[in-house]
Amino acid sequence: MSAPKKVVLAYSGGLDTSIILKWLQTEYGCEVVTFTADLGQGEELEPARQKAELLGIKPENIYIEDIREEFVRDFVFPMFRANAQYEGLYLLGTSIARPLISKRLVEIAAATGADAVAHGATGKGNDQVRFELAAYALNPDIKVIAPWREWDLTSRTRLIEWAEAHQIPIAKDKRGEAPFSVDANLLHTSSEGKVLEDPADMAPDYVYQRTVHPEDAPDQPEFIEIGFEKGDAFSINGEVMSPATILTKLNEYGGKHGIGRLDLVEGRFVGMKSRGIYETPGGTILLEAHRGIESITMDRGAMHLKDQLMPQYAELIYNGFWYSPEREMLQAAIDKSQEHVTGTVRVKLYKGLASTVGRWSDHSLYSEAHVTFEEDAGAYDQTDAAGFIQLNALRLKLLAARDKRLK
Repeated sequence: MSAPKKVVLAYSGGLDTSIILKWLQTEYGCEVVTFTADLGQGEELEPARQKAELLGIKPENIYIEDIREEFVRDFVFPMFRANAQYEGLYLLGTSIARPLISKRLVEIAAATGADAVAHGATGKGNDQVRFELAAYALNPDIKVIAPWREWDLTSRTRLIEWAEAHQIPIAKDKRGEAPFSVDANLLHTSSEGKVLEDPADMAPDYVYQRTVHPEDAPDQPEFIEIGFEKGDAFSINGEVMSPATILTKLNEYGGKHGIGRLDLVEGRFVGMKSRGIYETPGGTILLEAHRGIESITMDRGAMHLKDQLMPQYAELIYNGFWYSPEREMLQAAIDKSQEHVTGTVRVKLYKGLASTVGRWSDHSLYSEAHVTFEEDAGAYDQTDAAGFIQLNALRLKLLAARDKRLK
């Protein structure tokens, strides 16, 4: 690959991406544009601007953007219409943020005349795949630089030595070995590595950042009502809110009640197993409520088919194929299934659990007249069930008769 002339770097302002910024300048002699995304990670982003300027980046080449609404509206909500969970448990908080970051990297590259983008993902993880597949899907001619796969700075000590040699400021707490690495956005926090690497050891309490311990949560349950329209949440307790505001509020409820903790050993796309501690408080409540409204508004056949499609859909997102035709095909089917997923769900929040306790909708398929144990006024003829059972039993009878005959 020929040396790039201008690179757009996904930049957090932390030690690693600051080293990457300087490394790009010294290794390639190229101009660097920084992009810092506010995805709701809960950190002040202005220091990233100051750090970039300190490292010689022109003010017009520093992009800091609040993209929380786009993140929830165009990525998180479509994913939650599918009830997506990777390996049956993981709500894909890191995975779903990468295609949006890559989208903005490519867009900024086009706007600034850059011929390359760069990221700080390591060569062992999934994120390198997600960033790069998304970038190539959006611009097949873009160059992607992954310094962790190129340089020889393979330890924290060597990184710090390189930073000091190139006058990169280092926070004092970065001089020691980090106890674990963290990725965060409005949907979740993800913690991996170091003290978490042995899956036999329980995670220390200090790893959890967004949720109280369920045992320390309030002793009284709290009830909230979430309104849905076509599969997307739009209100809490009757108050209409924007997508990002809804997720922020649900995070507050979930964090207060210790909801959304997950200790998971997962199968990475690159082949190895890894252990992660995830906190998805608002997402866990949202998933429960969404299933609650689907239960009375979706036809059985459509719901069961969607549940069959979900693992494949979740795997596509986990593996970095958000912009693939197969994900878009599945999304079209999922979105079609949500046409009548409109109504309200009451959820009970109590000591780590979010439980649906009520649901109602003008689009409901639930008929009390048909299921009542009292008089149903002829709504359902129970004698019809005899023929239904006989027809469904016919093949089973024939199989049993054959087996009996051959014994």
